[in-house]
Amino acid sequence: MDSTGTSDQPPPRLPARETWRALYAHFRPHRWTVALGASLALVGTVAGLAQPLAAKSLVDRLGEDQSITGVLILLTALVLVGTAIEAVGAYILERTAESVVLAARRSLIGRLLRLRLTEMDRTQPGDLMSRVTSDTTLLRAVTTQSIVSAATGGLAFVATIVLMAVMDPVLLGVTLGVIVLIGSCVAVVMPKIARSTQRAQEAVAEISTVLERAFGAFRTVKASGAEERETAVVAAAATEAWRHGVRSAKWQSVAWSSVGLAVQVSFLAVLGIGGARVASGAISISTLVAFLLFLFYLIDPVSRMVEAATQYQQGSAAIARIVEAERLQTEELTTDERPSAQPPSPASVAFEEVTFSYRDDLPPVHQGVSFQIPGAGMTAFVGPSGAGKTTVFALIERFYEATGGRVLVDGKDVRGWPLAELRAAMGYVEQDAPVLAGTLRENLVFAAPDATDEQITEVLVKARLDTLVERLPDGLNTVVGHRGSKLSGGERQRVAIARALLRKPRLLLMDEATSQLDAVNEMALRDVVAEVSKEVTVLVVAHRLSTVTLADRIVVMDAGKVRAVGTHAELVAGDPLYGELAATQFLSHRTG
Repeated sequence: MDSTGTSDQPPPRLPARETWRALYAHFRPHRWTVALGASLALVGTVAGLAQPLAAKSLVDRLGEDQSITGVLILLTALVLVGTAIEAVGAYILERTAESVVLAARRSLIGRLLRLRLTEMDRTQPGDLMSRVTSDTTLLRAVTTQSIVSAATGGLAFVATIVLMAVMDPVLLGVTLGVIVLIGSCVAVVMPKIARSTQRAQEAVAEISTVLERAFGAFRTVKASGAEERETAVVAAAATEAWRHGVRSAKWQSVAWSSVGLAVQVSFLAVLGIGGARVASGAISISTLVAFLLFLFYLIDPVSRMVEAATQYQQGSAAIARIVEAERLQTEELTTDERPSAQPPSPASVAFEEVTFSYRDDLPPVHQGVSFQIPGAGMTAFVGPSGAGKTTVFALIERFYEATGGRVLVDGKDVRGWPLAELRAAMGYVEQDAPVLAGTLRENLVFAAPDATDEQITEVLVKARLDTLVERLPDGLNTVVGHRGSKLSGGERQRVAIARALLRKPRLLLMDEATSQLDAVNEMALRDVVAEVSKEVTVLVVAHRLSTVTLADRIVVMDAGKVRAVGTHAELVAGDPLYGELAATQFLSHRTG
């Protein structure tokens, strides 16, 4: 374990077969475009291979006092045409590479947004963002350039070796001996590049995670005077990324230097031995010149193959992280699934001996919870902190699956509902009333994108937001800031309530939805909720007596169980826990 807390053990990697299968999945939709780019690159390679032969002919003609005009024109044409064709091929491959990255990001984003909450609970958002941004970038080269470079480089290498063998097998033997010797060193280096790259990517993900945490609680960081500490944490992650990036660069430089060394040593060996063979009359001077040109030409295919191997090692590290993200469990909701038309009647809800635990190693949150709520009316859930009230809503929405018993909506197990249809029937106001970055209008219509201006205006009045909109400089088009930072806590809650009402739900779930409202706005919204509950089933988690007393029924929960159900008057008289809660926690109203 090093000073930053990162293990020196190699990070887990996919088996080669799985890596290739994953790479091919990204490559397959673009295979014909890549084939076109590869074909153009191959034509450029053939043009390059013809150049040493043309040079040999030029030297022979000079020695025989023949005209060299035609050979010079041919040589010039080969250079210009080969360069132009390779440039077009390179553009096609680069464009295709960007398309590969775009498709990978779209696919990964679509999958990550459908993750089960259980997966999100044990995964860092910053790490997931890094996989979408940083890791997918490494696919750019490995799915196009590396494949093409390996193919065209390998063909060019073989063709060059064949032509060199035809010219002089002795000099070819010398060349291959040097290349094989130094190439074995390169093979040892490649796994080190992959390990360093994967560790660097993990460190980059840690940077995203730390920054996401700091920006998500920006005011808390400042109020706590924690800027320096958070900066140090980010700097440590950045240093770790730098350390592994430098290590990867070191091994890459070793690989590239080995290629250059192989060519240079081969050149010196061929020049010395070839000169001796020219002096002995075994080969002509033109053959030696052409062989040396082929040797220099060999730099390109060898470099391409080394580059392809390097890119593969880097890409395999990214693929391992992408595949890991793709294997996280998702909900079964698909883009083809559409909510069916909902009947106008309010939804009924029932729990039958429901048990639930967030993780196997944690104590159960629900232990045989049972209750029935008929359509319409307001039901309040009360109880001490940790009693399992909010979890009731999470199970109804199927954010989590009950480990035992049944959760019923309209008499049907929620696991039997199509997920889109189930959630389309509900409006949900979370405890912290999240507001998304963007305009006020975008936040209001987030759950009802087809809402009309008339419907928006009606909801604004109900949620007591109409006066706020009048004060804002751009009205509904005013940008509310990151997580609604330009709005007060009460305004954010009202936006969340308006968003849920605009959805026209059959079942409205409100988790501490008025906790940050002042008395005037709370009373107004209480009246709105009471009015809505005549046509909609409303479930509220509440700690204020002023809200609870409006409920048609109250469910008292304690230690993961339902201990009593009744009206306020019945529970004050018959349940000691509720009587205590009413006397101590619900201080905004006399128990009466």
